[in-house]
Amino acid sequence: MSALFAFLHHIAAFTLIASLASEFVLLRETLTLSIARKLQIADMVFGLSAAAVLAVGLLRVFYFEKGASYYFSSVPFMLKLTLFILIGVLSIYPTVEFLSWKRSIQGGQAPVVAAGKLRRLRAAIHMELAAAVALVLCAALMARGVGEF
Repeated sequence: MSALFAFLHHIAAFTLIASLASEFVLLRETLTLSIARKLQIADMVFGLSAAAVLAVGLLRVFYFEKGASYYFSSVPFMLKLTLFILIGVLSIYPTVEFLSWKRSIQGGQAPVVAAGKLRRLRAAIHMELAAAVALVLCAALMARGVGEF
């Protein structure tokens, strides 16, 4: 059972990273109706995969792996958890913006977004990606037993 949950956790994490990278790439394009729809889908996949990462990760911590006391005494784990929360907080701005496009998209129109807002969206997603890279580093450190106290 432990291997199954590890697999699910990794699939969800890879899906999260892929959807985030998709958002980053799509935001570099001219914002058309098609791109706006793809951004909304990528953001929905991001949110669902983040929920899966959290749910499966917590099940692993409390039921399927080494136990909560082991994980909560690991500096890299605590950093991973902090970075995951940071990514979640940073994702609020793009998600709210993408959801605000619903009326335009349903009307068959590309949303009109100011250049400054597009820059802020790109910056938020870029920060999310940077935090995700740091999170992966923490995962590697955890796997090697670095930072246990």
